[in-house]
Amino acid sequence: MATFIAMNHFRVDPARGAEFEDLWRKRETWLAAVPGFVRFALLRGSEPGDYASHTTWASREAFEAWTASDAFRKAHAQSPLPKGLLAGHPRLATWEAVLEE
Repeated sequence: MATFIAMNHFRVDPARGAEFEDLWRKRETWLAAVPGFVRFALLRGSEPGDYASHTTWASREAFEAWTASDAFRKAHAQSPLPKGLLAGHPRLATWEAVLEE
């Protein structure tokens, strides 16, 4: 099994980046208890308002099991983001490691 990465890319109103980051810091998370979860990072890009949530999983199967779990439903049922914070919907990109050193 290869390491699997899932990233949601966000375009945030550049004037509200601190607010976006604070919402992530205060959110409830159930990831640590999910089998196959390795790590999470919220990434801030070099362009203002460019963010990505980055999760690393032991395998694609572990990530897919997370998306079908109660923990996933609870995490995504939290209060919606404030109006105008995002410019559009997040964009999911997934990656499977083909080389790890």
